Amino acid sequence: MRFNPFIQFVRGIQGKLQTSVLGGINGQNPNHVAFIRQMQRELQYADSMSVPLRNLNVAVFDIETTGFYPDKGDQIISIGAVKISSGKISEDSFYSLVQLDKALPGDIKELTGLTEAELEKAPPLPEVFISFLEFVKGMPLVAHHANHEKNFMQYSSWKLFRTPFKHRILDTSFLYRITDHNKVIWKLEDMCEFYNIPVKDRHHALGDAKLTALLWCCLIEKVHNLGCSNLKEVYERLARLK
Repeated sequence: MRFNPFIQFVRGIQGKLQTSVLGGINGQNPNHVAFIRQMQRELQYADSMSVPLRNLNVAVFDIETTGFYPDKGDQIISIGAVKISSGKISEDSFYSLVQLDKALPGDIKELTGLTEAELEKAPPLPEVFISFLEFVKGMPLVAHHANHEKNFMQYSSWKLFRTPFKHRILDTSFLYRITDHNKVIWKLEDMCEFYNIPVKDRHHALGDAKLTALLWCCLIEKVHNLGCSNLKEVYERLARLK
């Protein structure tokens, strides 16, 4: 097939326009990408496995979403987080709604109490994502039944910045499977009630993050009393339970 310079020129222009548009959609701000890459370099040298559990500093977080499947169009609509330093929950917290450009499902409205009007005025996900990372920095993350959070954070990181989400995400179930290994998977409110933690602000990202932080602190004490002094020993104990 004969080479046509004009067609090649048009294709080149289309490619540049497409790259520019996709970059805008994906929020690939060069400063954001540089920030994430620097954080990833720092995470490579972070070793949380041998830190005594009572001294392990973590950021506990929760997300509210429009559904369960980010690859099918479900979106994050809020993120909340609190820090635990040396076994104590800090007053330092993070919370943000996330802009939603489509109708909010009725069951999610009822569950979270959020409205479309609130989400329309919220900052876009790239901005919230970076603000969240600036808050947690290189700290390990904790979530309750963390697969939901992990799936959305990994999907969003790749979609927005074309980079994997490299923060270690610890699951509360890692601990209660040691302390109460005969129990089935529980909802957050069930776990809190079992461990005498008052339940409030449920299905609010920051409220759930605070509940999860209280649960984490409670479970840390219990696994410590059972002889697990760090995450390495927690994973070793879990391996023996399988």
